[in-house]
Amino acid sequence: MTPAIAFDRIPRDRLPALLQRMPKAELHIHIEGSLEPELIFALAQRNGLTLAYPSVEALRAAYAFTDLQSFLDIYYAGASVLLHEQDFFDMAWAYFQKAAADHVVHAELFFDPQTHTERGVDIGVVIRGLHRACQQAQAELGVSASLILCFLRHLSEEAAFDTLEAALPYRELFIGVGLDSSEVGHPPEKFARVFAKCRALGLHVVAHAGEEGPPAYIHAALDVLQVERIDHGVRSVEDPALMQRLAANRVPLTVCPLSNVKLCVYRTMADHQLPALLSAGLCAMVNSDDPAYFGGYMNDNFLATFDGLPQLGAREAWQLAANSFEASFVPAAQKAVWQAELDRVFADAAA
Repeated sequence: MTPAIAFDRIPRDRLPALLQRMPKAELHIHIEGSLEPELIFALAQRNGLTLAYPSVEALRAAYAFTDLQSFLDIYYAGASVLLHEQDFFDMAWAYFQKAAADHVVHAELFFDPQTHTERGVDIGVVIRGLHRACQQAQAELGVSASLILCFLRHLSEEAAFDTLEAALPYRELFIGVGLDSSEVGHPPEKFARVFAKCRALGLHVVAHAGEEGPPAYIHAALDVLQVERIDHGVRSVEDPALMQRLAANRVPLTVCPLSNVKLCVYRTMADHQLPALLSAGLCAMVNSDDPAYFGGYMNDNFLATFDGLPQLGAREAWQLAANSFEASFVPAAQKAVWQAELDRVFADAAA
């Protein structure tokens, strides 16, 4: 429920500082997508690898994507420098430092084990390195964090089952599973059995749907995979009945604005449908997706979104942050603590 905050008393010129200062949760971050070119080169040197690009600048210049697949090609090439537990720790720790600076109080990190196991890296190396970074983020930065294992949808369901089996010795170190990678041509139904197994194991389940894929993929993710959250979901605006369903059931949509523009889902930020999602009462929120590749971390996304969509104001800023807490996989008591701090920040701004 919206608290008694005088949102209209918060002037627009104070909004950028408020967006940056407000506490927020990030629920759609691919940790491999936070791997900055500088760290890619540092890890390549440490691991004795030669990259296809001669310099940091040349690699960054290659980040001109026309669609999801053109991004994925370079994303997987960047991940090839990750070989040892310390590499995964260093990657996640670099992200957590940026997240803390952006006042992210909680992050649920996606990771893609198949990207690494296909290169001969043991899944335990991946999970242990990331988990250690999560522990250190809580201890040193006050950032709560957990891991969500994602299956690559361009691979087979059999490969997903193999990945799940390999991950089960580390079951206590991750809270759920997701579905990512190339969406078009790989509908949710392809992974019905493995998601049923994950639900039976008590894992949270989420899935990418409705980014490049049609609204039908969102329906299938809900009906067949029985997911608790939809990652992206922006194409739901094309299906009024789906919009009503998502709003009525408070199904969270982990929207990634800069990513959507960078991958040409929308031509410009001014074309983005986030205002329509919010005005229809959907539980949408802002996330960074693959921040090293798409032009920014959480606060960069908030600033770019509110700059490109001037119809969004303080009330929507509060709502987006509140939605991120509501949608997180944490106990209600902890959500209430973060929500109270969010309300305090906005009440002070309106005073």
